Amino acid sequence: MLSIIIPTLNEEKYLPLLLGSIKKQDFFDYEIIVSDAGSEDKTLEIAQKYGCKIVRGGFVSTGRNNGAKAARGDIFLFLDADVILPPFFLKNSVEKFKKRNLGIAAFLIFPQSSKKIYKVCFKFFNLYVWLVQKLSAHSVAAIMVKREIHQTIGGFDEEIFFVEDYSYTREAAKVSKFGLIKEPFFVSVRRYEKDGRFNVCVKYALAELHVLFLGPVKSDIFKYRFGHYENKEAKK
Repeated sequence: MLSIIIPTLNEEKYLPLLLGSIKKQDFFDYEIIVSDAGSEDKTLEIAQKYGCKIVRGGFVSTGRNNGAKAARGDIFLFLDADVILPPFFLKNSVEKFKKRNLGIAAFLIFPQSSKKIYKVCFKFFNLYVWLVQKLSAHSVAAIMVKREIHQTIGGFDEEIFFVEDYSYTREAAKVSKFGLIKEPFFVSVRRYEKDGRFNVCVKYALAELHVLFLGPVKSDIFKYRFGHYENKEAKK
């Protein structure tokens, strides 16, 4: 079974898009777990409508770990709430994951926007992670991992404030086979629109250097906020 784990906080706008895209998949051996950090909108109502299992969340790493603890599957798929999966994504991804005997996998990402600036930026990012995948494993917005690997590395480090998915993937790649799966999915550009394209790009570039040369980001130097799109913040 595949356990799809989604951390949420006030995601009534994006969660139904993601859940709707999951329900349209030609793949049925899955469960959906929503780890909610105290939403005050219709997020939980939407999750219940789609038959999701709901657990208590928190900051992103905490939400993912809590979701994993409640999961029944032998493969986990951690997804951000603001992504959309194209048809056959689950079927094709699981087949490739198993066929290549991967322990952890990441995916190429594409923007939920027709603006050329985002297409160029995401294309550059995909090229970068493809070129350095054997030296430094990356993941953004979606991670597929075997249950046993998640447990071996102790899950997500809940002391990490920013790019926790990057640090998690690097740790998992040390004890298992990592691979990029050529199965695209679509990520919203809301953070770029709210926080500013230049600011977001610089922040992620600096965080990349921090992880490479100083280790995981365990202080709030980058002022990362979770679920702040409606002027709300999640507390750790």
